[in-house]
Amino acid sequence: MIQVWGVFLVYRNIQIDRELDEKKIKSPLQALCIFAKNVNQVSLFYQQALGLKVQASDKSHDLLVGQHHEVVVHAISKAYAQSIEIESPPQRREDVALKPIFVVEDLELVRAAAKTHGGYLKPIKQAWRIRGYIVLDGSDPEGNVIQFKQVDPES
Repeated sequence: MIQVWGVFLVYRNIQIDRELDEKKIKSPLQALCIFAKNVNQVSLFYQQALGLKVQASDKSHDLLVGQHHEVVVHAISKAYAQSIEIESPPQRREDVALKPIFVVEDLELVRAAAKTHGGYLKPIKQAWRIRGYIVLDGSDPEGNVIQFKQVDPES
């Protein structure tokens, strides 16, 4: 298990049984758990940026689910949260060992999520093209560095 300040990354291929409309289905999921100081703000960012829906929510976490992946935005402990200062705009934490990468339908939807809920996406002129994707780095509302990529229509 790898812990990075604010992001607790558990990236795994799993087969899980989920109940949907009273039918059991097997669904391969990629899962990411992000520990956040402000669960609501971080949850709203990932919902909009990745097109995820809230499947479950309580005072400690939101479970966000998409077609092939899920993101859990989990509150960090109050004692630890008091020691964390999130700047405005948040300072990007680029000195971590991991960077989640998400394939998205449209990078401009991610930009809109960053504008609405906090976070950042580099300007499109800084994008690069690789293996059939247009790729940009960004960060969530608490400064966790993320990479987003969309299919390159020119490839």
